[in-house]
Amino acid sequence: MSAFVRPSRLDDLEPLYEMAKLTGGGFTNLPPDRPALEAKLACSAEAFAKAEDMPGDDLYLLILEDGATGRVVGTAQIFSRVGMRWPFYSYRLGTLSQASKELNRTFRAEMLTLVTDLEGCSEVGGLFLHPRERAGGLGLLLARSRYLFIRQHRARFADRVIAELRGVIDEAGGSPFWEGLAGKFFGMSFQQADEFNAVNGHQFIADLMPKHPIYTAMLPESARAVIGRPHPTGRAAMRMLENEGFSHDAYVDIFDGGPTMAVQTDRIRTIAESREAVLTGIDGRGGARVIAAAGRLADFRASYAQLSEDEDSVTIDRDAAVLLSVSAGDPILHVAR
Repeated sequence: MSAFVRPSRLDDLEPLYEMAKLTGGGFTNLPPDRPALEAKLACSAEAFAKAEDMPGDDLYLLILEDGATGRVVGTAQIFSRVGMRWPFYSYRLGTLSQASKELNRTFRAEMLTLVTDLEGCSEVGGLFLHPRERAGGLGLLLARSRYLFIRQHRARFADRVIAELRGVIDEAGGSPFWEGLAGKFFGMSFQQADEFNAVNGHQFIADLMPKHPIYTAMLPESARAVIGRPHPTGRAAMRMLENEGFSHDAYVDIFDGGPTMAVQTDRIRTIAESREAVLTGIDGRGGARVIAAAGRLADFRASYAQLSEDEDSVTIDRDAAVLLSVSAGDPILHVAR
């Protein structure tokens, strides 16, 4: 497929809504709710139109489009800073050591503490491919295009980037972690809480979630077993994040216990290894397979390309030039696949 990544438009609402209905539970960034998606598209349009090159409460929503048919086949999101509009809560996993001289024993208790440590970070998330298109490297293109966008607009993003992976969800759409912990304080199912959070934000968490640390030993085994584990369908996404330099440290999602990955922005592999070049020509000859990006903000595009480079010239194949809307003399950013 000749696919390319571009900024979202307001008229992407219906295809986004159709994709959102396919996500299943726990996918907060792409709720199957038209008003919520419409609000996201409006926020994204405002972010792409913003003149100031500085981090703010901005959402950049990207679309993967089939260049031949115009069909929307995937989406991904970048948040310039989290925790600006409402608190960004996580559970931090830690250990409390206690010793008894009388028993001559030391006890180490694992604890979950509700924190807002990650406020101010940038976040990548909301990556979803239509189930029929999960082949041919399209997921990799969509994921890495986010980092090329950050590289193109570095001043708009923080020095640390996080990614929340969906936690384990059972066949009935429930979350063992939610049912073993937070669900006891909210009086609603995981799906109800997840949908409410996607549409209305996190304030209800601050209102009702217990503020004291929680000993994991007091949770049911079903909840303890999934702390920090991604949903089976998210393992490939976790590997892609790890390949970019992300790691899971000590933070998990407060709803489903899924892992939160983090990395220093400038150490992201795609950002660190990407190179700038000025096209000297367009040709149909082969070359190295790369991911290329061009344009800024609303004109941003990314796609696969065949790139040839020597001391005096940089060329890409004609198909990629069409997808990227570039010609000789235009600057591009490229990184090896």
